[in-house]
Amino acid sequence: MATSADVRHDAQRGRFELDMDGETAHVEYRREGDTMVVLHTIVPEALSGRGIAGTLNAAALGHARAAGLQVDPQCEYTASYVRRHPGYDDLLVGGERSS
Repeated sequence: MATSADVRHDAQRGRFELDMDGETAHVEYRREGDTMVVLHTIVPEALSGRGIAGTLNAAALGHARAAGLQVDPQCEYTASYVRRHPGYDDLLVGGERSS
């Protein structure tokens, strides 16, 4: 199983990436000042069901925390991940949970 340590951060492209079995899964984001706007979580069908989306989002949110950024989870998966892991609530823009 992949871990956050396996995730590569490509700041130039605004992506957190994970390569596995010849496929690449990723979380796309853009920076807006001190906010990381998470746009998409993409996991190829061949990699689905392995917890990769969660691993990618944990890495992205961990990066945001370490960098002192707030997070605007526009990606449905990321918003759902934060709801399921309330330890990230403090990262949300305005400190509020997404609905």
